[in-house]
Amino acid sequence: MREGGRIAASVMGAVSGFIKPGISTLEIDQLTEKLIIERGAKPSFKGFEEYKFSSCVNVNEGVVHGIPKKNIVLKPGDVVKVDLGVLYKSFNTDTAFSCLVKGGSDGESDFKEKERFLKVGREALSKAIGQCKIGNRIGDISAQIQRTVERAGYGVVEELVGHGLGKSLHEDPQVPGLGKPHKGVLLREGMTLAIEVIYTMGGSEIVLDDDGWTLSTLDGKIAGLFEHTVSLSKKGVEVLTLGCCLC
Repeated sequence: MREGGRIAASVMGAVSGFIKPGISTLEIDQLTEKLIIERGAKPSFKGFEEYKFSSCVNVNEGVVHGIPKKNIVLKPGDVVKVDLGVLYKSFNTDTAFSCLVKGGSDGESDFKEKERFLKVGREALSKAIGQCKIGNRIGDISAQIQRTVERAGYGVVEELVGHGLGKSLHEDPQVPGLGKPHKGVLLREGMTLAIEVIYTMGGSEIVLDDDGWTLSTLDGKIAGLFEHTVSLSKKGVEVLTLGCCLC
């Protein structure tokens, strides 16, 4: 999983540098698949529950599971989220990042607010990972995400969670973005978890789009997504996908 995590991080780094106005979400997915395969791994998402793509790409109000499409073309000011999984030597790693599309005129009045919004997501993920200690509980991670996001005036999406992973892409335990400290599953040596910060500028309610996959905010407000795969040991927490959240 450490090797797979390095692959995921390098792919996500390359993808983040590819994002610019005029690029379609389908082109992002095509690059993602190409880079994963070139590195000797397989896309975890492709074929999972009959999903046909190697990544999920969401724009603005899209939260998760966005189907890459040729007709969704990025423009300055868009908030784009890329989520990918890498299957390497029978083990999965999972990572995601959000980024503000630059270019054109950067004079939009809401650019600074969007940048602040994404900064909060990165901070929430970092602080949540800091709670990944043997002897802590899932609730310590969840409460930290909730505290960081809500104090900044944003909302956590309750219906979507992080998760364990390994030989399967989704394993127990679930890692919610809301919770109470010292509650939930005990964190033990050897656990591997996908820690996810899934949040919005508005309400927490989401709706399934007509494509049967994409989940978007009900109120149309912008959403953010940040995710790392981590491993717990007596030496501390190791971020296996470190280096991917570049935007």
